[in-house]
Amino acid sequence: MYNYMLIGLGGALGAMARVGIGRLLPSTLAGSIPLQMLAVNVIGCFAMGLLSSWLSYHDAPLALRYFLVSGFLGGFTTFSAFALESMLLVQKQQYLPAAAYILLTLVLCLSFFFIGSKLLMRVV
Repeated sequence: MYNYMLIGLGGALGAMARVGIGRLLPSTLAGSIPLQMLAVNVIGCFAMGLLSSWLSYHDAPLALRYFLVSGFLGGFTTFSAFALESMLLVQKQQYLPAAAYILLTLVLCLSFFFIGSKLLMRVV
């Protein structure tokens, strides 16, 4: 139960940080590129790279991993988890599964977003 509370607290703080960064930046870059989400995803991936390496190197307690990685960065951006999982496959030299995971994630997520959006529009 304690670990779930750590994840929840970290997630709430990460979500608030995402909104806070969004308020500091213009909403778009060059008129149409969603700058706020791009910045959050890049910062989140950078932080995931730093944290995952640091936590592993220092054999950090599981509670800290739950709070920072699953909680804070999970609330901040799920793209950082995607980057971590992709890099873990690459580090294990599982290049084909890594490429398949990356391609499937992008294609399926964008496709199902489109399908969900179109489906809702037909219902409404």
